[in-house]
Amino acid sequence: MRPVIAALWTAMLVGLQQSASSFSINVDRSSQNLSSVPTDLPENVEVLDLSCNHIQQLHRGDFKTTYLWFLNMSWNSLEVIDPETFLDTPHLKNLDLSHNKLKNLSSQQYLLHTENLSVLNLARNKFLTMTLGSEFSSLVKLEALALGAVNISMGDFKNIAEVKQLRTLSLFLEDELFYESGSLINAHAQRLQITFTDNHIMNHDLIADALTIFDEVELMNLTGGYKDLGKQLSERAEIRTSHLYLTNIVINWKDLTDHVNVVLNTSIAYLSASYIAINNLPYKDTDVVKTSKMKSFTATGAVVNSFFFSQEAVYNFFINMPVESLTIVETSIIHMTCPKSQSPIRQLNFSYCALSDTIFSSLDSRETTECNNLGNVRKLILVGNNLKSLQLISKRLQYMMSLQHLDLSLNLLVYDGLVECVWPLNIINMTLSSNGLTDSVFECLPTGTETLDLQNNQVSVVPSSILKLNNLLSLNLNANRLRDLPVCNSFPILNKLLLKSNSLNAPTASKLESCPKLKVLDVSYNPFTCTCVIRSFRSVGIMSEKKTSPTGVELVGWPSDYYCNYPEAVRYSTLKDIWIPEVSCNVGLLAATILCPSVILIVAVVTLCHRLDVPWYMGMIWQWTRAKHRARSRQVRPEDLVGVEFHAFVSYSQHDTDWVHNSLLPNLQGPAGGGLRICHHEKNFVPGKTIIENIITCVEKSRRSVFVLSAHFIKSDWCHYELYFASHQHLARGSDSIVLVLLEPLPQYMIPSKYYQLKSMMARHTYLEWPQDRAKHRLFWANLRAALQTDLPNAPVTELEE
Repeated sequence: MRPVIAALWTAMLVGLQQSASSFSINVDRSSQNLSSVPTDLPENVEVLDLSCNHIQQLHRGDFKTTYLWFLNMSWNSLEVIDPETFLDTPHLKNLDLSHNKLKNLSSQQYLLHTENLSVLNLARNKFLTMTLGSEFSSLVKLEALALGAVNISMGDFKNIAEVKQLRTLSLFLEDELFYESGSLINAHAQRLQITFTDNHIMNHDLIADALTIFDEVELMNLTGGYKDLGKQLSERAEIRTSHLYLTNIVINWKDLTDHVNVVLNTSIAYLSASYIAINNLPYKDTDVVKTSKMKSFTATGAVVNSFFFSQEAVYNFFINMPVESLTIVETSIIHMTCPKSQSPIRQLNFSYCALSDTIFSSLDSRETTECNNLGNVRKLILVGNNLKSLQLISKRLQYMMSLQHLDLSLNLLVYDGLVECVWPLNIINMTLSSNGLTDSVFECLPTGTETLDLQNNQVSVVPSSILKLNNLLSLNLNANRLRDLPVCNSFPILNKLLLKSNSLNAPTASKLESCPKLKVLDVSYNPFTCTCVIRSFRSVGIMSEKKTSPTGVELVGWPSDYYCNYPEAVRYSTLKDIWIPEVSCNVGLLAATILCPSVILIVAVVTLCHRLDVPWYMGMIWQWTRAKHRARSRQVRPEDLVGVEFHAFVSYSQHDTDWVHNSLLPNLQGPAGGGLRICHHEKNFVPGKTIIENIITCVEKSRRSVFVLSAHFIKSDWCHYELYFASHQHLARGSDSIVLVLLEPLPQYMIPSKYYQLKSMMARHTYLEWPQDRAKHRLFWANLRAALQTDLPNAPVTELEE
């Protein structure tokens, strides 16, 4: 059997596998030189391949698994199968026993326990007759049956007459076949598949019954006999077959065209030729009938064995066929011509060929002529070719005025935007997937398009300045380079938008407001950035899941197909599962959250400080610190202290005498005051000297001057003189020679103008305030002592002399 036929039957055998679970337990023990069924098979095996071994017998207990549904025993040496072999496999659906040595089709008792079989292959065994035993009648679910025998007689198929689900009956003919006319009458299959051997001569009665009994007939491995087949087709008055398939055949061009012309004159509606090798191709056009009832012609995988022939003649034969649908796929045709007259073809499919941008055009006198004889084509499929220019393709198709469905996917199409496209006006469905198209493609689209597929291209943005596609309902932009949602201003009634697998980090949900008719949105499998910018789009997904979206948009794949790509901490988490607090995204709210507690804290601290006089304490500590710093850092020369006997001269009003004697002097003089020497007029003024002389002498013999300021102080002229002389001494000894003590509040406006020096000092120097709170007195005296403390010569204190 040819490899292609083996592949076709294998594909049919495993057809149901596509619907099976992808988690099936498969065991492959093929080609392992086994002589019996292995005993170590898993109990849960579902698919078992024991083909190409040397197993001769099957017994009960060989398959102890209730899950087995696919068993391949082909290409062994099976001669005997125990009737109870499949007693433990109630779910067996596919059984391949082909290419073995079974001998009697009427005694296959093991089939009594395979009532769930849907596919059974018994071809290429040693059956002499095709007589099916009564056990075949139990296969009520059988869909495909493959058989082979030397003799086929009347009544051989009576035991499958009631198998209503049988779709395909495959007959693998032997070299010497005896067939009795009418033998297939009890085989109520929809399709008859006849596989010939290389040397087999076509049986006239078999072909006659096939064309009379079955709706679909497939002839495989033909290498000749086409004239006899054509003669039968042309002579039969009644043909039931509507679908005729020729598969894996070798044929001359003349036989092929004669056969096609014969079929065109019959009632057969669908003719298909797959994997055909054509010899002796023509040098000139071959005539084709002008009218026909045939609806469709399909050629798949055609190859030519001639080196010199007219390609145009070959193309002309097919394109001028009077059919509704013409399909040529998987064939290396590089061009397709234009019909000679208006063609009845409504559907053209030239997928996976090698067509170029010259398709349907012709070159006359160096001028390109476009085809205008395909005006009835409604659907054109050009998938997987070598098309490169979208603008040129629009030009080639401009006269297909009935064209509604166009598929140009899997090509090399680009559009540079330099020349305007000229599409026919009636295109409503357009597929341009898997090309090299960019943003400019939106300038080269039919304006009446309703469904547009642009997936797997290089579109990065949908331009806002494009012609309106007022009828567009569905737009597929999967697997492109989009970074944000498109605006729908150019698609006013867009209903479905697919944006899977793009580069959308943070879709702008507000753009959906421009899509009032949008109902289906797919933005899954994008690299989402799960920060504040994603919150609005995340809300769209949550509302879609709860069906509370005001626009009614359904977010396809939510939430399972929407994952975070950044930041790293939440990568692979779904958008639904992450939490982004409002306060971290709202600047105003964040500022209020930070500032409100701060303001409250500041107000509380200020209030507390005010109530506890913290500013006063801080001021006192600061003054004390400064005084200590000055005392340590300032280097006083010994000569500057010559004649200095007192740490301070105290100037005060007579009305403040009690405070000075009771508070000031006790805290500055003696051990309690740190041993400071204080000069004041009541003790140190020399009798007989004028007051001015005493003031000058006290100021000169004192390191600093302390002024006790009060309302009485500024009314005293003598205090004014003392301040005046001290200010002059201040110029000689530095800024720290005068210390102001404010006994009571003394506003500037109360100070007479003659005390301008006092005003200046109070404005420029820090002064000490006498606190009314007794708790603060200790700090006050510490500050004052620190301000007055200095090292003096150890001269004894004497009465002041002239």
